[in-house]
Amino acid sequence: MGNIGTYEETRKNFQWNVPENFNFGRDVVDRYAKDRTKLAFFYEDVKGRRAKYSFWEVSRLSNRVGNMLRDLGVKKGDPILVLLQNVPEWFFTVVAGNKIGALVIPCSDQLRPKDLVYRALHSGARTIISWDAKTAEVDEIRRDCPDLVNFICIGEKREGWISFDEEVAKASPQLDIVDNKASDPALVYYTSGTTGNPKAVQHSHFYTGAHWVTGNYWLDLRPTDLIWCIAGTGWAKAAWSVLYGPWNNGAASLVVNAPFDPKRALSLIEEYEVTVLCAPPTAYRTFVKEYLGKYKVPNLRHCVGAGEPLNPEVIKTWKDAFGLTIHDGYGQTETINLVANFAGMPVKPGSMGLPVPGHEVAVIDESGNEEAPGEVGEIALKGRPPSMFMGYWKDEKLTKECFRGDWYLTGDRAYRDHDGYFFFVGRGDDVIISSGYRIGPFEVESALIEHPSVAESAVVSSPDPIRGEIVKAYVVLRPGIPPTEALKKELQAHVKNVTAPYKYPRDIAFVTDLPKTTSGKIRRVELRAREWKKGPG
Repeated sequence: MGNIGTYEETRKNFQWNVPENFNFGRDVVDRYAKDRTKLAFFYEDVKGRRAKYSFWEVSRLSNRVGNMLRDLGVKKGDPILVLLQNVPEWFFTVVAGNKIGALVIPCSDQLRPKDLVYRALHSGARTIISWDAKTAEVDEIRRDCPDLVNFICIGEKREGWISFDEEVAKASPQLDIVDNKASDPALVYYTSGTTGNPKAVQHSHFYTGAHWVTGNYWLDLRPTDLIWCIAGTGWAKAAWSVLYGPWNNGAASLVVNAPFDPKRALSLIEEYEVTVLCAPPTAYRTFVKEYLGKYKVPNLRHCVGAGEPLNPEVIKTWKDAFGLTIHDGYGQTETINLVANFAGMPVKPGSMGLPVPGHEVAVIDESGNEEAPGEVGEIALKGRPPSMFMGYWKDEKLTKECFRGDWYLTGDRAYRDHDGYFFFVGRGDDVIISSGYRIGPFEVESALIEHPSVAESAVVSSPDPIRGEIVKAYVVLRPGIPPTEALKKELQAHVKNVTAPYKYPRDIAFVTDLPKTTSGKIRRVELRAREWKKGPG
């Protein structure tokens, strides 16, 4: 039996225990640090460098980082941009930000200068912490972001940058920790939408503690576990399954800073004796193409996947090889885990599972009424549990728009069967989820339209056997421009250069016109239907 126990009883008896004050660094990290031997995480990078850190070491190093930030003038509530790969310093910095009450803004290292400009200007950040390989791109935005004055570099020293290593080494390991209100802002994640700029999802300090629920029920973590979550630290999934989920439950994480390679990944699971694996469906799809019989993973006891639906044949192949079922889970940047398949409970093929304790989740119609079993509607969360976001930062209108009465609207569509299990149908908007990345078509269309050869473009999802979906662009060229394979490659490279590389269109179709409504709006739904009707290429 998993941590969930008897599902109905656990859900019925669950109560949120929200303290008046909460500080993850003090109340979780420092508590475990009392045992100086308790492991927090293993680290390995692409060059084979390895390290391991105890909670005691994380506590001391985060205190030093907190003092460094304070010496630079960072106060409670001040935003800091954290532009790092999966490196130990990310953990020390995020925990330090929690300890001093700063507003931590994790940023994917795949972001381009214009993405960073928006985040810097929107947040009003004065401080950015970057790894050395990104400093040249950050330098490009200095003129556009005059309020950004503290530039801190991790790694090799750079001219015009403060050395993270030098300043942290000088700082005191004793820190006066802020007694944050549980309701104070702690984190902001910028997430892609279908139109306009990214939404700034703001979370409270208790959100960092609420992930105990994610770790305990969906990840089924115990204090003796080692979990590997294959995710970048710039994404909310890292909060779920790399930091807050595991550490709230006393489990350790494996942190790997290297390009994903299925053979190497399977070897790492074997070598480190990983007990819990959290991976995007893309990773599982590549895993099952390998000869799984050569890997011995007797310690692996629980596997989960999230980000997009997982193919039944992949689930079967994995189970045939290791005797383990992949447990799907559902949530958003705006929430913690909301729906999941739990360890020790029956898993229905294709289902996302049942509502996570502490959350009343339903499928509703346009009037806010619950749909009957089998009827498709919108996934919605009732009320304001402390595990959900505070709102879209600096945008009350957008925040109000995602509520219908007592329901928070996820924008995703599903149906429930007679047993209450959720089955994902699709997104109510046009966001593309490819390899677990959320990609707004507007961003790709905007990048394409900047190219001098492009007159119009429309971007939709197209099914893919490995990535689940890929970005497909329909492009109308300017008069006199011939459609060629060379131009396709040029447009793909152009998108990679002006936005994050993972957003580029892996397929481009040149067309003479685009389907539109009478008011002139592009009918992406028609193009998307065309792609999904033909199936994976």
